[in-house]
Amino acid sequence: MKEEIKKILKASFDENKLKYDDITISESNRPDLCDYQCNDLFKISKQNNKNIEDLAHDIIENLNKNDKYTYYFKNIEFARPGFLNITIGNEFINDNIRKMIDDDKLCVEAPTKKERFVIDFGGANVAKPLHVGHMRTVVVGEAIRRIIEFKGHNIISDVHLGDYGLQIGEVIYGAIKENKKIEDIDIEYLDYIYPKMSEIVKGDEEIKEKCAQITKELQEGNEEYKSYWKKIMEVSIKEIKKSYDFLGAHFNYWYGESDAYKYLDEVEEILNSKNLLKVSENALVVDLKEEKDNKEMPPLIFKKSNGAYLYESTEIGTILQRKKDFNPDHILYVVDNRQSLHFERCFRASEKAGILNEDHLEFLGYGTVNGEDGKPYKTRDGKTPKLTALFNNVKEIFISKKESNKNMSEKDLDIIVNSILKFADLQNNRAKDYIFDINKFADVVGKTGPYILYTYLRMSKIIESKNIVASLSNNIYNDYDRNLRNKLLKAKNAIDKAFETRMPSYIAEYVYDLCVLANTFYENNHINSLEDKENSNDWLIIVKLTNKVIKTMLDLLAIDLPSAM
Repeated sequence: MKEEIKKILKASFDENKLKYDDITISESNRPDLCDYQCNDLFKISKQNNKNIEDLAHDIIENLNKNDKYTYYFKNIEFARPGFLNITIGNEFINDNIRKMIDDDKLCVEAPTKKERFVIDFGGANVAKPLHVGHMRTVVVGEAIRRIIEFKGHNIISDVHLGDYGLQIGEVIYGAIKENKKIEDIDIEYLDYIYPKMSEIVKGDEEIKEKCAQITKELQEGNEEYKSYWKKIMEVSIKEIKKSYDFLGAHFNYWYGESDAYKYLDEVEEILNSKNLLKVSENALVVDLKEEKDNKEMPPLIFKKSNGAYLYESTEIGTILQRKKDFNPDHILYVVDNRQSLHFERCFRASEKAGILNEDHLEFLGYGTVNGEDGKPYKTRDGKTPKLTALFNNVKEIFISKKESNKNMSEKDLDIIVNSILKFADLQNNRAKDYIFDINKFADVVGKTGPYILYTYLRMSKIIESKNIVASLSNNIYNDYDRNLRNKLLKAKNAIDKAFETRMPSYIAEYVYDLCVLANTFYENNHINSLEDKENSNDWLIIVKLTNKVIKTMLDLLAIDLPSAM
């Protein structure tokens, strides 16, 4: 809509022979006064040596007297000190509403060039249970994946499990010490042995070194350790998939660090061919320092003195693998903000090696999920809760909110739990920490997932069993009606902005605002008692489109709709 208005104003300015560089159109923060504003009159008046009020008068006169512009604008006014207040025309609004009704993509334009994206999210370490800290990567990553796909690009998702790190060596060491048979390893055992070994290695350097040696020998193909590793992988992935399936995350590939190992010899050859590998204390390192750096940039350790590879080595191997397998235009990493330096170093090493340039690699960092004390979310006993425990806790709290909630189906309850968790997260800028208040986010009022779901179901009741005629008139009946239609037309802007910034919060913010306007519209316009059939039909069409938009936006956030609430 903003682009169309800009195009129309430019045509008018050209007719008036006005000089201008560009025109900025913004949504009005005073919808009671106008729909949009042009804030460039000061600049344009200087470029044309004109008094600002005279300039505004000439622009408005040209727009008002020319029939080809009156279709677009209901009213244009000059507002001091230097703004054009623009109210768009009813026919223009309704023609665009009709386009949205007929378009499954809500008039979001297809890209001029279809690109290939690889998105890396999920990234859980095997052998240990998922906890609250693992939730954001899945919730944010899946939303970004869906937004990119909706925009018309090709996208490949990879969970990229941490399956070859020190934690594997610790679990294998513990299992062997306890004479645990491979076939007897299950999720309960992993839940027990992982924290036990983590605690032991904190205070015993000798055992820690033995675990590191097991990890290295596993990487080199030790058959006994590989047997333990396969069983740990089987048990862990089964459990991880349960949580990821519950959250509606989709992955094309379940690769892990281990899959990068077959590329490390080639990476080493590439680094050597570029004279990038140096020996430092018997380790092979890559110097990453550049003159532009204003912070410490230590060298990347590609291979330790004992011949073991590290996390950064496998990250570069994975970039090479993705380049070979997918030839992507972009690789996106949805990971904790605290890994920013790690990825900056890997991206720089990739560019220096000529594998893939940094401008093809995007770090999409996210903040932490915090409790009401502002610290990372914990249970009352000070432990980070497991993800499955969080799901159950949220469900219990939602059920306790209202007596009738106890009678809901398990499927609907799971959908609502998802909406509570996801909307609490996605309404925030992904890069920021946020406070998770279960009681607040489980309410059906306020800025919550249940509120959005309730609005959709409320609107559905208005249109169910109604005979709606497809024809929409050019009438707009009151301000509640106008505000809702205008908001519907901004759906594509929210999607475009979320895509450009990789920020699902633009969609969450939009759908909440839309629901507020839809409920205000409903409460002030008594559709079911209307005698004017044209008015009634028009409003049923608008309500139906509102639900289409809500459903589309929720799908982009990976939130389903329940059958009842």
